[in-house]
Amino acid sequence: MMEVLGLKAIGAGLAASGMIGAGVGLGFVFGKFFESVARQPAAEDKLKTYLFIGMALVEAIALFAFVIAAIILFVL
Repeated sequence: MMEVLGLKAIGAGLAASGMIGAGVGLGFVFGKFFESVARQPAAEDKLKTYLFIGMALVEAIALFAFVIAAIILFVL
């Protein structure tokens, strides 16, 4: 029984590692936003819409990773 609990913890940890990629992705999204606004400040309003869309998509990946990890730990 202890082996199963250990394997579940390892699987949940591997599933949650997708949140690391989401953090890196958010860093790229915001970094490129600030870089583009610094180059062309007049386009900030137009780019802000794309920023929020990109941020939402990247955060969705982190939420999916969290849900998968929670399912592995508590349901399976």
